[in-house]
Amino acid sequence: MAKLYFYYASMNAGKSTTLLQADFNYRERGMRTLLFTAGAHDRGGQGVIDSRLGIVADAIPFAEDTDLRLIAEEAHFQAPLACILVDESQFLSPAQVRQLAHLADEVGIPVLCYGLRTDFQGKLFPGSAELLALADSLVELKSVCECGRKATMNLRVDAEGNAVRQGEQKEIGGNERYIALCRRHFMQRTAPVGAAQ
Repeated sequence: MAKLYFYYASMNAGKSTTLLQADFNYRERGMRTLLFTAGAHDRGGQGVIDSRLGIVADAIPFAEDTDLRLIAEEAHFQAPLACILVDESQFLSPAQVRQLAHLADEVGIPVLCYGLRTDFQGKLFPGSAELLALADSLVELKSVCECGRKATMNLRVDAEGNAVRQGEQKEIGGNERYIALCRRHFMQRTAPVGAAQ
């Protein structure tokens, strides 16, 4: 039976690298895959999944209103899909997560989603919340805080390295905008100025 998987982690944990390795493994065995990535994510170009290690693959970009189920079913009808892989899955809408669950449950295609669990304020992304609720398998990929503990949080910083406490939930950036931290250091860095730590 096909499953819906959610691989989640903080920034710089290798989510895209892990996705691209899984895609390679399927393709190496002659199996067909379908890759999606958030249209808002354009670090390597529109419709590109890129790893900081330099590995890249083309993908179908999605917006909040993209019908992933329709695209996947049409592709599967043309030639059977062995797997669907979704990068930046935190940007999925709850309805899209349900479409992916349908593809696993009713069409029989495994769906592997990779993304952030929380934003720079420690709040769940809507897509991540739905995946945490519906996924058959939850897998945490590990990253390391500057103190050596497991990093679970994503701190957004300004040009001077100061914590950003307000703003849009979606803001694409890499090492220049985000720092992966353990909860303790995230809470310390985001505490109001003058608050006891």
